[in-house]
Amino acid sequence: MKSIAVFCASSNGATPIHLKTAYQLGKFLAENDYQLIYGGASVGCMGALAKGSMENGGTVIGVLPHFLNKREVAATHVSELIMVESMHERKLKMHELSDGIITLPGGYGTMEELFEMMTWGQLGLHQKPMAILNTNSFYTPLISQLKVMEKEEMVQSRFVEMIIVDENIPQLIHKMENYSAPMAIELLQKKNT
Repeated sequence: MKSIAVFCASSNGATPIHLKTAYQLGKFLAENDYQLIYGGASVGCMGALAKGSMENGGTVIGVLPHFLNKREVAATHVSELIMVESMHERKLKMHELSDGIITLPGGYGTMEELFEMMTWGQLGLHQKPMAILNTNSFYTPLISQLKVMEKEEMVQSRFVEMIIVDENIPQLIHKMENYSAPMAIELLQKKNT
């Protein structure tokens, strides 16, 4: 991996750990020569993430829809800011520019980005490692729900297991670097016929 997309909130979160962790992730990526691709905002966890990378010599590319320019406040302190027309274009551009994906705590937008990448991975549209940095056990209930979906045979176990989860940044990145994508659903169906 040379370039990592990070999905996260444009809000600060209820506790300081979210901003702190976002900054630490940006710093770690910069110090280990990973280019950061993120949502392009200068506020909240997104802003802390970009700041962590930029202040430590990293390369940061932000991707922001025009209509969010005022609400999320476009970053001016990044290496490059790409303006797009829609949320879908933002997600697609972040995907195109990255070799791996990390999700930090966030709200509906962050969940939507994570689940679309998971869906694309399940369908074989990409084979990139997808990871959750489970700060302060934020995603533990979601991980439990994925296990329920697996138990109820709504999602195959290989597609639950494709999500890398860790609370430690270096360990998370190490797991991503050693990731092997599962066989996609379409390929499985063809193989079984």
